[in-house]
Amino acid sequence: MTKLSVNINKIATLRNARGGDRPNVVQVAKDCERFGAQGITVHPRPDERHIRYQDVYDLKEIVTTEFNIEGNPTPDFIKLVKDVRPEQVTLVPDAPDAITSNAGWDTITHKDFLTHTIRELKAEGMRVSIFVDPDVSMVEGAAAVGTDRIELYTEAYAKNYHANPEQALAPYILAAEKANALGLGINAGHDLDLDNLKYLKNNLPALAEVSIGHALICDALYYGLENTIQLYLRQLK
Repeated sequence: MTKLSVNINKIATLRNARGGDRPNVVQVAKDCERFGAQGITVHPRPDERHIRYQDVYDLKEIVTTEFNIEGNPTPDFIKLVKDVRPEQVTLVPDAPDAITSNAGWDTITHKDFLTHTIRELKAEGMRVSIFVDPDVSMVEGAAAVGTDRIELYTEAYAKNYHANPEQALAPYILAAEKANALGLGINAGHDLDLDNLKYLKNNLPALAEVSIGHALICDALYYGLENTIQLYLRQLK
């Protein structure tokens, strides 16, 4: 079964909008795990507009499943993950002012930087995944820099899914087949939801994990958090 990691950034966004500590990020993470999530994902950004660095330290104390920290590997981010040592670090090349992640790594142009960074993180005992577009050459580049996994950036798939699911997924299948051949684990994330998740899961070879935040939290407003997590887990069976 593909694992579900719940991204709780939007919980922090809601908390920060009012100040104080409601909703409580730590308690929501505990509840997500209690309701069946197999991982917790956070994506701290330099301006701390949602998840704060202190949240990451607090979450490390209570997460009992897989803790996945995403982010641009700036010096501050590298220090954070070295302090916390999550099970997985996902490197994402987003600009400081990006609203959300919007592109994968150019693993060829940034080969030296990624090789050095990944080696540094793996030496601390963390699994490393890097965010990539569904491009076979970028997957080959990912293998060359020594990452353990790739996370396929699925915005294009989600955008085109309703018009033509088979066509929308085709480049992802090619990328996944190449990753499998090269011995890379495969994660996926961005704009996945209850409509498009099952088709992705059923047709993408050896999908290990999905990270879902925005759509899942939106659905929880209507269905409740426990029921929503169960609905997503059903799509992954």
